[in-house]
Amino acid sequence: MPEHSFNSIGSTGIDTVNFVCSACASVNRVPDSKLADGPICGRCKQPLLPSHPIDLTESSFAKFIAKTELPVLVDFWAPWCGPCRMMAPAFAEAAAQLSPKVLLAKLNTEQAPSTAGQFDITGIPTMILFKAGVPVARQSGAKNVQQIVQFANR
Repeated sequence: MPEHSFNSIGSTGIDTVNFVCSACASVNRVPDSKLADGPICGRCKQPLLPSHPIDLTESSFAKFIAKTELPVLVDFWAPWCGPCRMMAPAFAEAAAQLSPKVLLAKLNTEQAPSTAGQFDITGIPTMILFKAGVPVARQSGAKNVQQIVQFANR
């Protein structure tokens, strides 16, 4: 049984997982058996499961969260925020450790104020864990690698 519970049965009868490509925003269906093989986007050939945080924007956030079936941990941050800058290397290391089971993404709240407001982001850094497009947990304040990994694995 796959470790995630968000997969679907494709038309071939094979368990698949949908991913939104962070580069071109196209939805890709990947067989569970290929998740560890570094799948690439069928349209733009960019990696679908990078081992680094994905940068989301105001325009890409909703589709990426709604259509990506793996858990997505989003760091809401801003470039002027000292704690955000201090946490960035730990968040990047956590992305490497958690890939391909959990995707990590960053959203600059200065460039995406509507999205930040939608999730009532009043302090940064704030992490929100999304599963099947729904926020299931949130935590504010700078965290180290171990804390980020533990939070993502809930």
